[in-house]
Amino acid sequence: MPQLLLELFSEEIPARMQAQAARDLERLAREKLAEQGLLPEALMTFAGPRRLTLVAEGLPAAQGDRGEARKGPRVGSPDQAIEGFLRSTGLSRGQLVERDGIYFATLERKGRATAEIVAQMVDGIVRGFPWPKSMTWGYGTLRWVRPLKRIVCVFDGAVVPFAVDGIESGDATEGHRFMGSGQPFKAGDFDRYADGLARHFVVLDPEERKARIMDGARTLCFARGLDLVDDEGLLDEVAGLAEWPTPLLGDMDPAFLDLPPEVIRTSMRNHQKYFAVRDARTGKLAPHFLAVANIEAPDGGKAIAAGNARVLSARLSDARFFWSEDRKLPLEGRLKKLEGVTFHARLGTLRERVERLEMLAAEIAPKVGADVAKATTAARLCKADLATGMVGEFPELQGVMGGYYAREEGLSAVVAEAISDHYRPVGPADEVPDKPVTMAVALADKLDTLTAFFAIGEKPTGSRDPYALRRSALGLIRILLASEVRAPVRGLVQAWYRSLRCFVDPGRALYVSTDRTTAWLGARGRAASQEFKVYLQEFDEALLEDSPPIVVAMDEEVDVRFDRSRRVGGGEPDGEVQYRFRPYPEVADDVLAFLAERLKVLLRDQGRRHDLVDAVFALGDDDLVRIVARVSALARFLDTEDGANLLAGYKRATNILKAEEKKGPLPAGGALAMAGAPAEEAALIAALKSAAEPVANALADEDFAGAMRALAGLRAPVDAFFDKVMVNSEVAAERQNRLRLLGEVRDAMGRVADFSQVTG
Repeated sequence: MPQLLLELFSEEIPARMQAQAARDLERLAREKLAEQGLLPEALMTFAGPRRLTLVAEGLPAAQGDRGEARKGPRVGSPDQAIEGFLRSTGLSRGQLVERDGIYFATLERKGRATAEIVAQMVDGIVRGFPWPKSMTWGYGTLRWVRPLKRIVCVFDGAVVPFAVDGIESGDATEGHRFMGSGQPFKAGDFDRYADGLARHFVVLDPEERKARIMDGARTLCFARGLDLVDDEGLLDEVAGLAEWPTPLLGDMDPAFLDLPPEVIRTSMRNHQKYFAVRDARTGKLAPHFLAVANIEAPDGGKAIAAGNARVLSARLSDARFFWSEDRKLPLEGRLKKLEGVTFHARLGTLRERVERLEMLAAEIAPKVGADVAKATTAARLCKADLATGMVGEFPELQGVMGGYYAREEGLSAVVAEAISDHYRPVGPADEVPDKPVTMAVALADKLDTLTAFFAIGEKPTGSRDPYALRRSALGLIRILLASEVRAPVRGLVQAWYRSLRCFVDPGRALYVSTDRTTAWLGARGRAASQEFKVYLQEFDEALLEDSPPIVVAMDEEVDVRFDRSRRVGGGEPDGEVQYRFRPYPEVADDVLAFLAERLKVLLRDQGRRHDLVDAVFALGDDDLVRIVARVSALARFLDTEDGANLLAGYKRATNILKAEEKKGPLPAGGALAMAGAPAEEAALIAALKSAAEPVANALADEDFAGAMRALAGLRAPVDAFFDKVMVNSEVAAERQNRLRLLGEVRDAMGRVADFSQVTG
């Protein structure tokens, strides 16, 4: 069957946009063809530095004839309405069909030639292509990522004639900008097109370009006793920069190896798009780099490599300057600079955030078995490198450089590692920190980000998540689960509210306002009223005389205002700053629900069922480690025959109880062994009583598998009860007793999980 070949040739397409552009081209073409009833047997797209290409196999030569049913006026409508409908369709009244009191006209549409449809399709795709950024040029109105030069559109070996904003379609394209012949060549079908590009030094398939880069790079490295430092992201980028990728191995000044390896790699990667290489024997960075050129030079690339080395030397010289200058001032001395950096207009400065992190790390440290003093020190210094020249030049190195500077200062290796790794895990593939002090600071960092933005009402909506709260939530979950840290979520959120006490120091006066009262807390934390002191103690029993005081809101919105015009030690007035935080209970509920959704995503990626997470969360538990343990035990239980049958019995009991609740209140109290009752009823009552203690003990010991085994003993009595006993007995006493019995079954199982949430 006929083949469609489409190429959109332009100036250089940014590498970061190419993969998505290929996907968008395929999606748009498939949708528009399907709208016309054209379904290709195969459809492929390719993206490169200067072209987007599509090939569709197995399209028919023409569209089939189609019938369209058009809805008209109701039967009995005025003649004018019916006559108007007839004129619009070109039919007579006798040709209308009546269905459900409405006239319908069946219109037969003759199929169009596929080439005609393709011309219309391409015009629509080009004019409406969803580039992240686009531009106009010359005197036209067409928008494209870069100026569009050519359109190749060939169907069944013939050019599909059309024009888009003055750019006429054809069957001629061109090869490499420098190595090609400089003359266009004909492309009558995809095979000739691909072969022609290869002859003119263009590799069409991005996967082939990547393979070419890796094969050439590894060959060069092997010959010099080197190993290539793998970097998938950089490989994707350079494959989008070169049509004829040619790896080159260059040399750099070995003196630069005294810089931290991350600095060298980041400078190579971000500024020059070079790969780093390692010595195959030592595993350390070697004084070489691997670049990818877009041409095969006559001298084998020596001149290109030498030029690249000079540029890299200039970049690394800048990095060495930052490395030298940054070490002249200790991290502690950089904290003052953070006072002038706003973290968020409604959350204060970075310095104030650091104060919160110190308080949080101190509270979290005992939970993870970390040294409190070291965790507090690491938290205080973890953001200090944001004020360094190196991080200003390479933001990707935040945290990492702080760790290096901490080691240079002679700080504890544990503290330095915590500073370096406190952002981790950054993504789903990143490793989770496993050292106690690092875990404490990483948890504090993610908890502050998550809770602070929820406290001011900045929640993610749909796909919008400007503060990366989903990433923070997932990181917090992964750390807790990997380390099995027992830290209930509500307690963590409460700890964040307690961290507001860090806003009180001898240089500030603090106001805390609620609907109940307003009080001023001075440097020593004296409350202006006994009522306010009692209010705070309702949330936390710590005495306000403690230094510093604990300032939190329990169930009302709280305003925190820094009045720097009332400095305890005197000084010039410098205004007031006010922050308003939502009530703690609301924020705790929102954070817990948000974490539940992230946990479901994480477990679903691991092959777990999301409905089981809902079934466990419905119990109100906020300990993520315990929740996952319950989910795992529940999944194993439901995979057994006893579990599946008991779930069916639970749902049957619940449905009966729901139906009865609609008639009136259910009978209260426990079921009784009644004289003359069927043996199956008495057996179920006895089974429930005997299972109660084992279930309770197992849950108390967090032996959820044991609790499930105890529940499994109810399976046979429940089955027998439903087989032999009529719940809705005509005897009122029997009916009430049996309804109470079903309520006990529901409650017994509900202690383990809310089985009504289980969909299986």
